[in-house]
Amino acid sequence: MRRGWPIALHAPGEPPLVLLAVETADAARLAAFAPDEDYAVLISAGRAETLTLTNQRAAAAPDQPVLIERAPWFDMALATALADPQLDLATPFKGPFRTAVMVSPVAGAAALRLARIAGLLPAFFTGATDPAVSVDVAAIDAHEDASRLTIAVRARLPVAQAEDAEIVAFRSPESADEHVALLIGQPTGDPPLVRLHSECLTGDVLGSLKCDCGPQLDAAIHRIRDAGWGILLYLRQEGRGIGLVNKLRAYALQDQGHDTVDANTRLGFAVDARDFGVAARMLVLLGQERVRLLTNNPAKVTGLEAAGVSVVERVPHALPANPHNVRYLATKRDRTGHQL
Repeated sequence: MRRGWPIALHAPGEPPLVLLAVETADAARLAAFAPDEDYAVLISAGRAETLTLTNQRAAAAPDQPVLIERAPWFDMALATALADPQLDLATPFKGPFRTAVMVSPVAGAAALRLARIAGLLPAFFTGATDPAVSVDVAAIDAHEDASRLTIAVRARLPVAQAEDAEIVAFRSPESADEHVALLIGQPTGDPPLVRLHSECLTGDVLGSLKCDCGPQLDAAIHRIRDAGWGILLYLRQEGRGIGLVNKLRAYALQDQGHDTVDANTRLGFAVDARDFGVAARMLVLLGQERVRLLTNNPAKVTGLEAAGVSVVERVPHALPANPHNVRYLATKRDRTGHQL
């Protein structure tokens, strides 16, 4: 998909769904994909709502598929504007559009998940060509199956705030994402203090002030060290699971005035696409099924417990705001239920 190649998705009981990602297509690829211009455009419900199409075909969640019929004025430029909400201010009038019945809804939903995995905008041309690459929906499910994670390696890793730390890397056969755990101190028999930290390149590495990720990471290591025993889980789920490039697209939408929740849904993703079952699997592999969780986010508690890890205590982890992240923290509190 990232090379601009068409693929076919197969789901049981549905006709194949043939796709060309809008983001990596161009006019020549589109012409080869649909030489008779017989194509439709698959987008997410979140994006369709921005385009005021949900009154035609409502969907329950922003990351569910919506199919738009091709109109005579469709071309590559219009499809790009349909896919990318950053262009809405430059191209405010794009309709009218008509939605169509989604005859392969399971494959359509899987296509949007695949776009998220690939770090692409969730928008596709759909056609009837016979591409060389075919993917079963089950393969996409396996790619995100937390139960397939295993421990790859363990090693001692002294860090600035905890010289007695050990690092453990986890990976699965399908996914290129390698999650890590930092074990600090020695087990005491009591539930460890655990922090689930999702990767944030801008905050953790570059010191971004738009979020509180970097300070939260540092403070978590400090608090686990002071507790005497605990685990930092570093989850490769950048941007609440939508990837670095799409997270930066969300930043661009925030520059236009949208908050973090609306930015994600306008892009066509769920408000939070992370899978906390990954964290639960890591803890089980480390032999820790009862934890004290360092978090302000009730969804992390729910996610761990749903996957079989008992949270015996939620430990607050609030840090001071700065002028650049006040709105971000307020959105966490008011729209995603963080207990700040």
